[in-house]
Amino acid sequence: MMTDIQIARATKLEPIGKIAAKLGIPEDELEQYGKYAAKVPEKLIDEQKIREHKLILVTAITPTKAGIGKTTVSVGLALGMNYIGKKAIVALREPSLGPCFGMKGGAAGGGYAQVLPMDKINLHFTGDFHAITSAHNMIAALLDNYIYQHREEGFAMKEVLWKRTLDVNDRNLRYIVTGLGAKTNGVTMESGFDITPASEIMAILCLAENIEDLRRRIENILLGTTSEGKPFYVKDMGVAGAICALLKDALHPNLVQTTENTPAFVHGGPFANIAHGCNSVLATRMALTYGDYVITEAGFGADLGAEKFYDIKCRKSGLQPALTVLVATTQGLKMHGGVPLTDLKKENMAGLVEGLKNLDKHIANIQSFGQTVVVSFNRFATDTDAEIDCCRRHCEELGVGFAVNNAFNEGGKGAVELAELVVKTIDEKPSKPLQFAYTDDMSIEEKAIAVATKIYGAAEVTFSPTAKKMLQRAESLGLSHYPVCIAKTQYSFSADAKAYGVPTGFTVAIRDVVINTGAEMLVLIAGDIMRMPGLPSSPQAERIDVVNGEIDGLS
Repeated sequence: MMTDIQIARATKLEPIGKIAAKLGIPEDELEQYGKYAAKVPEKLIDEQKIREHKLILVTAITPTKAGIGKTTVSVGLALGMNYIGKKAIVALREPSLGPCFGMKGGAAGGGYAQVLPMDKINLHFTGDFHAITSAHNMIAALLDNYIYQHREEGFAMKEVLWKRTLDVNDRNLRYIVTGLGAKTNGVTMESGFDITPASEIMAILCLAENIEDLRRRIENILLGTTSEGKPFYVKDMGVAGAICALLKDALHPNLVQTTENTPAFVHGGPFANIAHGCNSVLATRMALTYGDYVITEAGFGADLGAEKFYDIKCRKSGLQPALTVLVATTQGLKMHGGVPLTDLKKENMAGLVEGLKNLDKHIANIQSFGQTVVVSFNRFATDTDAEIDCCRRHCEELGVGFAVNNAFNEGGKGAVELAELVVKTIDEKPSKPLQFAYTDDMSIEEKAIAVATKIYGAAEVTFSPTAKKMLQRAESLGLSHYPVCIAKTQYSFSADAKAYGVPTGFTVAIRDVVINTGAEMLVLIAGDIMRMPGLPSSPQAERIDVVNGEIDGLS
C-alpha cells in the first residue's frame, strides 16, 4: 500500500482552470496560485442557488489521538456521490503547520480520498495562514507602538487583552514579557502567543460575509482597557484599513481538486477544541452555489465541532444542514470501551459494545439539534466483519442509517454505500430546522450550562474569579447575546482528557473567558486546555524531509 503522499504524487492533476470549468467558473475569474490552486472571488456566490442545494455536515465520535478520519470520509463522500452521478463538492478547512509538524503530519484526507496538491495544502498553500498571522501580529505591533508614542500624553493601558499568534506549536511562547531593555524598546508588559487557528482574526475571516463585514469586525476587536477604564478597540487606532489590506486576498476561498479530480474548496482553519472549528462561511456558500450537494466538516468530536457548527456558524450565517454524518471507527469505539491503547487493533467485542455508548451519546446530541444523522463506519485494515456487523446491527436498532466507508482504499467506488445512503436519507427524511442548544437572550452562564449539561453531560459548571470578572465585563459591554465557544479537550466529553466513554457527574470548570468582539462570540476556556499547543515527544517534523526534490513524511 502506498503512503498518502505517494498516492498524491501518482495522481495526475488537472489544471485548475479545467477544474473551475467543471463548475461553470470562467478561468478569467480565477486568481491562480501555480497550476493547481486558485482563489475564487466571493462575488460569484449566488444566494438563490444556495437555497436550492443541500449541505451535509461530517462530524465524529470522540476521537483518539490519531483521529477518526473525518476528512477522509468527507472527501470520500464527495467522491462517492460524484461516482453515482451526483454533483457534489467538498468544503474543508486548511491544515495548520502545528499539527502537520507535530502530531498528525497532515490534514488533507488520506489514501485515495485526499484533496490535492496535498503537500502545498499542508504547508504554505496560498498564504492564508501567513496573512492571518501577519494581520494579528500587525495589530499587536501597532498597539504597542500606540502606547509607546502616546505615553507622554498620559495615555496608558490598564490591561492589554490582545496577544500574539504563531502557526507553530511552541509551549515556550505561551507567556512572555515584551519591551525589555532600553526605553526605546517600548513599554515593558506581559504578553503571550496563541496558535494561529485560535486567533480572533482566523474566526473573523471564517465568519465574515464580505470585505465590508471583514472591516467592520476588525474595527470592533477589543484590545484592552485604558487607564481610565474605557474599552479600547482597533477602530480607536484607525488601522482597520491596513489590516484589511493584509487580508484582502486571504478572504477569497481556495479552489483545488480531489484524487479523482473533482472540485474542492479549502479555506480557513480554526481548531474546534480552542476555537469554532469550521471552514469559512464564504467557502461553504461558494460550494453551495456550484454543487447540488456540499459536504463540509467540523473539527474533532460532535460535542465540539458539530455543536459550534450549529450554534455559531449556522446561527450567524443562516445555513441549514440537510443531514449530519457521524464518523466512527472500531479503534475509537474500543478506546471508549476501556480497551488499552496498545490493543485497539485487536478484535474485542466486549470493548466495542461498551464503546457504542459514546456513539449513542453523540447521536442523541446531534438529533437534539433537529438533525437527521447517519453513521459512517470508517474502515481500517484491522477491522473484522464481526465488529462491523455489530456496529451495523446496533445502528439499525436505533433506527439510524449505517454505511461502511472504504474510500481510503478505493476512492469514490469505496464510498458508494455511504453516498447512496446519504442521498436516500436526504430525500426521505431530511433534517428539521435547527434547534439550537441555547437562545440568544439567555445569560452567558446559562449558555455555558446548556452546552455543558445537554451536550457534554456535565453535572455543573463553575467559573473561576478570573472568568467571573471577564463575564461581568462582557455583560457591561452588552455582549450577553453572543454565542459561547467552549474551549476544552477533544478527547473526552468532560474537561479531563483521560475520561473516555460517556463520563457523568463531572464538573466543567471555566477558568477564563476571551472576549471576541470582532468574531462576535465569547471563548470560554475550560479545564487545562491551552490555546498554544506543545509538541509531542516525537514530533512528525522528525520524519518530514526533502528527498530527490520531493517532500516526504506528510500524511
